[in-house]
Amino acid sequence: MTLFHILTFAQNLLKERVQTGDIVVDCTCGNGNDTLFLAQLVGKSGKVYGFDIQQQAIEKTKELLKEHQLLDQVKCIQDSHEHITQWINEPITAAMFNLGYLPGGDKKITTHYDTTIKAIEGLLPLLKVNGLITIALYVGHDVGNEAKEVEKFLMSLPQKQFSVLKYQFINQVNFPPI
Repeated sequence: MTLFHILTFAQNLLKERVQTGDIVVDCTCGNGNDTLFLAQLVGKSGKVYGFDIQQQAIEKTKELLKEHQLLDQVKCIQDSHEHITQWINEPITAAMFNLGYLPGGDKKITTHYDTTIKAIEGLLPLLKVNGLITIALYVGHDVGNEAKEVEKFLMSLPQKQFSVLKYQFINQVNFPPI
């Protein structure tokens, strides 16, 4: 059995759940890698909503999607993921969060637990039965209490409606994501 890095683990879960034609959300576009991954999963007949507050992230994401000829099925939205319900009003199969800051960007611009929790609250009613939300949390950066607060919120979700899993390496240095 192979133990995967959190992002690979999340992608493996999504590969099993997301099908061609599905509607999915990348709640934190960043450099576009997760958006690209989701666009490849849903194919030309699917749709990806991609959110980021930074213009730099949206531009990088669009460039990457264009290189792979997958821009048509992606709606890149420069807005906080907390406003998800203003942009999406249709059922979704899955959503991804990769919290923290934009790699290679300004480390002072980070995700925050209050906006992340609001985004999750907005996504849950849109999530299809057996849908999936993956969240990579980073406990080591300056806004590290985000992980604690988001985890606390997730633990409060009713178990009859939602199954919440925490995947974490407990003996790793430098605060790997959970």
